[in-house]
Amino acid sequence: MAWSIAEVARMSGVTSRTLRHYDEIGLLPPAWIGSNGHRYYEEAGLLRLQQILLMRELGLGLREIRAVLDSQVDRLAALREHHRRLLAERDRLGTLARTVGRTIAELEEGRGSSDMAKISRPGNLFEGFEPGRHEAEARERWPRQWEQSQQAIAGMTAEGMEQWQREVTAQMIRMAEFMVAGTPVADPAVQTEVDAHYQGVCRFWTPCAAAYKGLGRTYVDDPRFRTNFDGIADGLAAYQRDAMAVYADARLS
Repeated sequence: MAWSIAEVARMSGVTSRTLRHYDEIGLLPPAWIGSNGHRYYEEAGLLRLQQILLMRELGLGLREIRAVLDSQVDRLAALREHHRRLLAERDRLGTLARTVGRTIAELEEGRGSSDMAKISRPGNLFEGFEPGRHEAEARERWPRQWEQSQQAIAGMTAEGMEQWQREVTAQMIRMAEFMVAGTPVADPAVQTEVDAHYQGVCRFWTPCAAAYKGLGRTYVDDPRFRTNFDGIADGLAAYQRDAMAVYADARLS
C-alpha cells in the first residue's frame, strides 16, 4: 500500500513542503513519483518519517539524523533506543515541571519582598535543566546569532547567570498572572513586561521585528519551549507569542 504526499502530511502533521525538502536533501525519498509528479510513500517511508520526527523531538539536527539513519541496520533496535531516550526525556520534563512548581510556590510565598529573598534554595532553580542540549541546533540554524550569544554568555559570571535564570522564571510567572487575569496582550502593563523580555534577549542577540516574532512562534511551535511555558500555565506560550507580536509591530517595525 502507498500513500500520497498529501496523505502523509495529513497523517503526520508534517507539511508537504517539509516532506519535499526531506526528499531533496536525501533524508526521506519517496517510494516513487507518479506521472502526475506527486510523491508516494510506502510503509518503510512512514517508519523512516517516524524515526525522523522522534529524533527531531530529541533535539537532533537534520545532518545528524541522516547520519544515524544511514548507519542503522536493525530498525527494531533503533526504535527501542528511541523509546529509551523518550522515556528519559519524559522523566527530565517531569523534573523540570517540579522545579518550576517549587519556584512558583516560593515566589508566591515570598510575594512583596525582593526576588533574592524569595528563593530559599537557589540550587533547586536549575534541577532538570540541560543548558547545552540545544547548542548544536542553534549553531546550525542561526550561526551569527549563536556566535553573538556565546560571546555574551562567556562574559557572564556564575552569579550573573544565576540571577538571569531567576529573572526569566519570575518574568514567565508574571506573564502567566496577566494571562490568567484575562489581560489583553496589547495592554500597556503586558507590553512593559514584554519590553523587559526583549531587553533580556538583547543581552545575547538583537532581533529585528521579524526575528522577534519568529522567536515568539518558536515558543509555541517547538515542543521543548512550549513545555517550559505551558508547564507554568496552560496557554502561556501562545499568550507570550501574541504579546511579542504586538510589541514587534509597535516598537521594532
